[in-house]
Amino acid sequence: MTKIKCFYISLLFLGIGIQQSYSQTYKFRTSGVSVLEKNENGKWGKWSDLSLVNIMVSLDTDKNRLVVYSRNIQLYQIVVYQPESESENDLVYSFTCKDNVGIDCTVSIITRKKQQNRKQLYITYSDHVIVYNIFSM
Repeated sequence: MTKIKCFYISLLFLGIGIQQSYSQTYKFRTSGVSVLEKNENGKWGKWSDLSLVNIMVSLDTDKNRLVVYSRNIQLYQIVVYQPESESENDLVYSFTCKDNVGIDCTVSIITRKKQQNRKQLYITYSDHVIVYNIFSM
């Protein structure tokens, strides 16, 4: 009977260990933010001036969410992990998400290869885009 208990306890810890190894949390800090909005004619305007901001961003693949810890916390529930895309200039990881109000958006983490691997976080809605300059913690 004790051998069976040991076997099940071993399986339990093995399962927990495997689950932990596949989930990851990525932490970033922001250094600036800019916003692009559509005007009343439905055309994209100009990017706002870059505002300096120092806030934390967390991507938790175990919980399928991305959190921007701004004054009003922005929570994005990841619905679909889109395929990674890579070009000569950029490496892009995108996620189809729902924000904390339930509105659909796309969140992308882009590494600008020709800009010393500068990273940016894009949050794209149908009528506006928020971009944060980010760096890994």
